[in-house]
Amino acid sequence: MPATDPSKRAWVVSVDMGYGHQRAAYPLNEIANERIITANNDQMVSDRERAIWHWTRLGYEAVSRLKGIPFLGRLIFGFYDSLQYIAPFYPFKVDARPTPTVRRLKKLITRWGLCGSLVDYVKRENLPLVATHFIPALAADYLGLERVYCVVTDTDINRAWAIDRPQNTRITYLAPSRHATMRLRQYGVPESRIVFTGFPLPRENLGGPKQAVLKQDLGQRLPNLDPNRKFLSKYEETVRKHLGALPTRSNHPLTLTYMVGGAGAQSEIGITLVRSLLAKIQQGKIWVNLVAGTRLDVASYFNRELEALGVKTDGKSGVKVIYALDKRAYFAAFNQELHETDIIWTKPSEMSFYTALGIPIIIAPPVGAHEKFNQQWLSHIGSGFVQEDPKYADQWLFYVLETGKYAEAAWDGFMEAPSLGTYSIEDAVFGSTGNA
Repeated sequence: MPATDPSKRAWVVSVDMGYGHQRAAYPLNEIANERIITANNDQMVSDRERAIWHWTRLGYEAVSRLKGIPFLGRLIFGFYDSLQYIAPFYPFKVDARPTPTVRRLKKLITRWGLCGSLVDYVKRENLPLVATHFIPALAADYLGLERVYCVVTDTDINRAWAIDRPQNTRITYLAPSRHATMRLRQYGVPESRIVFTGFPLPRENLGGPKQAVLKQDLGQRLPNLDPNRKFLSKYEETVRKHLGALPTRSNHPLTLTYMVGGAGAQSEIGITLVRSLLAKIQQGKIWVNLVAGTRLDVASYFNRELEALGVKTDGKSGVKVIYALDKRAYFAAFNQELHETDIIWTKPSEMSFYTALGIPIIIAPPVGAHEKFNQQWLSHIGSGFVQEDPKYADQWLFYVLETGKYAEAAWDGFMEAPSLGTYSIEDAVFGSTGNA
């Protein structure tokens, strides 16, 4: 689909690896020239490049699933995760010299042609390139493109996100958090090349720069998250100042959305929590969405296990499985469900930033160094809770609910996490005049 505003057109590039990078690209579709390009499997990608990406993706997904296997799986994952190592944030000093991974990436790009076909393709029109994965952005920089933007998709990042000589980079980084901006400076990226924008969230869940839809959804969410009015009795005046009039009852039942990552890891947690919450689901006290994304194997597993529990998945009995054949359809369906989602339960992936919609996050175990930093960020702003034992979710989830802490976390997410990243990115790329 071409860009909706001819004055705001850019090459929007993502990578089909998990969900994070394509989820970040989805809200940028309105500025995409021709379409959102996937750098690892688009039609212009050469067979050699496709093969490099293919083995990288298989390795990532296999290692993510292996983590749950005692000893051997953790050993293999530990080695893989060491390649993504991110130094502790304190003290504020990091060795900015290129790591072995930085050197390997440069060689893959400049000698082996990784992303070369992509760069040749986008040179046909002199437009900005906005990448939601660092490798296409690095390739554009190494191969001479001038207007390159990289959307950072985690709160902290590995040194591999910057070129070997970051002080000379052509990339402008669009950072989702203050933490990420500081890390980029530590790596040697000039301050003039870093813009704090926030993460790009779906337009349909925002309702424009004035956040009309977001505020309406949050207003409907708070009564479910604060059944005893512990939070609202203290802060109702402040909440009304931002949201306007509040309903006394929500327009939907308390709804928990559990999400499985792109590698299909942690699927079993979803069934465990449904088993724990089954009595309350049958009593109508809570509804559960199990999000399989585009993983047919995960959707089949959910449906099979739910059938064994005697739970129908018709969306009328309190449990729904969300699945789609392709990522674009999945994102659209998932974003629709977010309007009536009160709590998200997920590993701290790019979904951490969705707390800005006013949604508390129950944090499943992180997979990878970057997710550990995302978890810290959620805890820091007050909108994330590390999961307790899923087998007892019926106890601890409702215990916290009765205290109003989930409502407070939803409010903290809304107030503390930037929600207008989609529009801020457009401003950074095009400026106020709409010209690149």
